Amino acid sequence: MYRIISGKWKAKRISAPKNFDVRPTTDFAKEALFSILANRHEVEFCSVLDLFAGIGSISLEFSSRDCKDVTAVEMNPKHAAFINSTAAELEMALQINVQRGDVFEWLKKNRTKKTFDIVFADPPFELEEKKYNELISLVLNNNFLKENGTFVLEHQSKMKLEHPQLIETRKYGNVSFSFFEANQNEETSEA
Repeated sequence: MYRIISGKWKAKRISAPKNFDVRPTTDFAKEALFSILANRHEVEFCSVLDLFAGIGSISLEFSSRDCKDVTAVEMNPKHAAFINSTAAELEMALQINVQRGDVFEWLKKNRTKKTFDIVFADPPFELEEKKYNELISLVLNNNFLKENGTFVLEHQSKMKLEHPQLIETRKYGNVSFSFFEANQNEETSEA
């Protein structure tokens, strides 16, 4: 169970079925994350990509804060269906576009289709470090971020990430958020 911490549905509790193997971002960490994002972006005008969306904790939080353009990518069909049904119940179905699929394959397939102000990824903690690095490369090197966009990667605090576009890492207990900036030196025009 988790709750939406702010916006239209503030304090709304969301209960996933007992058999779901999920690890929603804690309220404490989520509150800190959204405070940081609110200082960098006007969330209600952002386009957001939520990778490894789980049961939608982050997607629903963005929608509750009037974000009208959230794409949630989740491989588990039951989890994806749960996000869809919860979004419909909270009248957010038009704001959240749930895409079912493997995140790595989805990123490879959709690399030129759309850019986002915020990309958030919360992969399984047991993911190998080289897969974390692949994820960072796929997001940052394929124009998923708008010019002043932010990529946020949630990971275990014991994992130390290094990358030239890593701006900062914030630690909240055993969970950390690493913030990356968009590729600044890439030419956007085609020759």
